[in-house]
Amino acid sequence: MSDAITPSAFDASEGVGDWRVLFGGATANFETGTFATGVALIGRIGELADAANHHPDVDLRYGSVTVRLISHDVGTISRRDADLARQVSLAAAELGATARPDTVQAVQFAIDAHVHADVMPFWRAVLGYAARGEEDLDDPLGRGPSIWFQQMDPPRTGRNRIHVDICVPPDQGESRVAAALAAGGTLVSSHAPTWWTLADAEGNEVDVATMAGRE
Repeated sequence: MSDAITPSAFDASEGVGDWRVLFGGATANFETGTFATGVALIGRIGELADAANHHPDVDLRYGSVTVRLISHDVGTISRRDADLARQVSLAAAELGATARPDTVQAVQFAIDAHVHADVMPFWRAVLGYAARGEEDLDDPLGRGPSIWFQQMDPPRTGRNRIHVDICVPPDQGESRVAAALAAGGTLVSSHAPTWWTLADAEGNEVDVATMAGRE
């Protein structure tokens, strides 16, 4: 039986207040202050992950560690992710690392396509990416943004065919939109709180998205 859970079920799990569900899984960022503390935290995460036989993606920087959890066998987040998230947060707290859930985000590029099969091979080859299903390409090393091929039906004109999707925590959506508008952007459409479509001064578009309403 699948142990997959919804974003709201993850959020309701005990001890996961440091984490936010974004595109591609549950994510947390911990300010470590020093590189040595970050290395120590990664060591603790490694021990926890091996014990659970469930391994996250981890990014180490000078003053922070970012952790992303997803269960690839079910294609989404699961109870295992909630359990490991709670343990990682406890380890981070013991080391004095501070959670910064307001800083996490996930970025993907969306390409409007008439026929996915006609354009995906090109982007897969030029980027060295791997296919995920019929609409997505991913960096095999998990470093670059994913690519989503959005069906155009009917064809649209007068706008760019490539745009950026940015997924932020639900409590950060409105402030991120407000900041972009204050910086010269315009609101194209709103589907709040799930996503807003914005454009820069020359009409280049971006979707600011959250996982709210995606049960």
